[in-house]
Amino acid sequence: MLNKKMTTNNNYYNPKQMAIREKVFNTIIRCFKRHGAETIDTPVFELKETLTGKYGEDSKLIYDLKDQGGELLSLRYDLTVPFARYLAMNKITNIKRYHIAKVYRRDNPAMTRGRYREFYQCDFDIAGQYDAMIPDAECLKIVHEILNELDLGDFRIKVNDRRILDGMFAVCGVPDDKFRTICSTVDKLDKMSWEDVKKEMVNEKGLSEEAADQIGEYVSMQGGMDLAERLLQDHKMSQSKQACAGLSDIKLLFKYLQLFHVTDKVVFDLSLARGLDYYTGVIYEAVLTQAGTVSAANEAQNDTNAEESVSVGSVAGGGRYDGLVGMFDPKGRRVPCVGVSIGIERIFSIMEQKAEASPQKVRTTEVQIMVASAQKNLLEERLQLISELWNAGIKAELMYKKNPKLLSQLQYCEEAGIPLVAILGEQELKDGVVKLRVVATREEVDISRADLISEIKRRTEA
Repeated sequence: MLNKKMTTNNNYYNPKQMAIREKVFNTIIRCFKRHGAETIDTPVFELKETLTGKYGEDSKLIYDLKDQGGELLSLRYDLTVPFARYLAMNKITNIKRYHIAKVYRRDNPAMTRGRYREFYQCDFDIAGQYDAMIPDAECLKIVHEILNELDLGDFRIKVNDRRILDGMFAVCGVPDDKFRTICSTVDKLDKMSWEDVKKEMVNEKGLSEEAADQIGEYVSMQGGMDLAERLLQDHKMSQSKQACAGLSDIKLLFKYLQLFHVTDKVVFDLSLARGLDYYTGVIYEAVLTQAGTVSAANEAQNDTNAEESVSVGSVAGGGRYDGLVGMFDPKGRRVPCVGVSIGIERIFSIMEQKAEASPQKVRTTEVQIMVASAQKNLLEERLQLISELWNAGIKAELMYKKNPKLLSQLQYCEEAGIPLVAILGEQELKDGVVKLRVVATREEVDISRADLISEIKRRTEA
């Protein structure tokens, strides 16, 4: 397990941990590629001004570097802002891309919860002028696919819209200049009680108690398409054009999500805020739940009676950010974008815990076969055979001893999880065969040298 006493993020990962991480990365990359994404890379550090003013109250977590010859630089906080700058700089108006890379936050690490100062993000984004909610629905489908495939347990995907939030703030009497700061406070509802959130709004941010209470009524609501329809008829919300536009899009989103068969895990949740300043439309967050999934279809009409679900942390989040690219374009040209980021470190923590609890050993290599000898003085023959296997693309290994004992070679295979052993002996060499041993069953069969490669592939690549 990770060293939980570490306070910085100079983590070293052992082969077992890296095997788990690689498996997760491969699952995510396969999904991104299945949806037609290409990949890019961006610099680890940016000009400080590039990152300033994009992250709301989280801007204090940006790592600043010392003055480098007149330039104030910062380590990238996420992969979204550098992506937006990349689009503006290269005048790209449409792309579907994924990017997996490290980002940096001056945060208090909490190793057990997958919270670090240096960590990977796995982002998928669709940029371009497209019809409403089609790319947005695909992003949610991708989250659903990845979480299902990783088999982390029950989860739900909460969705909301920044326009609905802003409309709600307006009709509840929040002054325009307090929208972003109140939004950041609402964003804490997954970690703090409503009473504490209300106190922060009123005592620290100067909101009237009446306005806070009105917000409280709305942020307790959860549901599906039915809730969007109900809010469109709400006497307050219907006064806001912004809120109505957001609610209409949520209805459309749920229609597409039904066609993708993912609405069992999606819930329209008015408490979801996501504190980043650059979101302009739909926002979403996936959380793992310990006490079963709360589905949108099963939500009670009055959400105070809804089934309670214990959240064990966000594992994905994202949304629409139509104005971000324009901030970097000299002519202010807008490129609509929507994307999602997978919270990979939190997923790693869960996968590691599962591996620790499982009796099944984690394989740290992909070796398909060990080339072994049953007698002495067969090193050259082993080297010739392993060379043939490597040249054929077979993952193979041998012991670095001239005359290893057969028992030592077989024990090594069992410990390392290598499924097959190719055993050479004087009789096998005379007969032009190799004794192929299945490590798990200890079954042995003679295979001709000509058929060995195809036989190994047949047994290990299924």
